[in-house]
Amino acid sequence: MDYTTKHKISVYLTEEQLNKRIAEIGADITKRFAGQSVYLVCILKGSIFFTTELAKRIELPMTIDFMSVSSYGSATKSSGVVNVKTDLSHSIEGENVIIVEDIIDSGNTLSRLIPLFKSRNPKSLTLCTLLDKPDRRVVNDVVCDYTGFVIPDKFVVGYGLDFDQRYRNLPYIGFVEDVE
Repeated sequence: MDYTTKHKISVYLTEEQLNKRIAEIGADITKRFAGQSVYLVCILKGSIFFTTELAKRIELPMTIDFMSVSSYGSATKSSGVVNVKTDLSHSIEGENVIIVEDIIDSGNTLSRLIPLFKSRNPKSLTLCTLLDKPDRRVVNDVVCDYTGFVIPDKFVVGYGLDFDQRYRNLPYIGFVEDVE
C-alpha cells in the first residue's frame, strides 16, 4: 500500500526487520531488569510506535509515561533548541527509568533531557533508541544503552517519525529522497 503523496520515499527498514530487532531489545531489557519493574518514558510524538511495540515485548511490570519535547518544528534538521511541551505525569524517583527515543540525531535533545531526569533521582536511567544517526552527532556525551539500528545521514520517516507531521503511519522506516 502506498501511503505517500507528496514525497518520494524509499523503504530502508521493513516492518519485519523492525519487529525482529524490537523483540531482541525487549528480551534484553527483560533479562537486565529481571525481578524488577521498569518505567518507560515515551518521548512524543515520534517514539509512540516504538514504545508501544517495545512495551509489548518487555516481560516485566511497567509504567508508561509520556514527555513531549520539540527541537525540529517543520524543518528537517534540529534547531538545537529543546522545548519541554508536556512533562511526566508521575514522579520517577526510585524507578528504573528507560527513556525511549525514536532517533538520536544531533544529541541536543537528550543532552538537555538526561540531566533533568537525573535530577529527579531515578534508581537507574537507561536510554533506548530505535535509530541512531552518529554522523549527525554534535553532542558526544549521549550514551545509548539499547540501539535498534545505526543509520546513515539521510532524512527518515515512518514508524512514528515524521516530516512536517506527515508519514508517521508508514509501517516501515523510509528515506525521503527529495528533501534537503
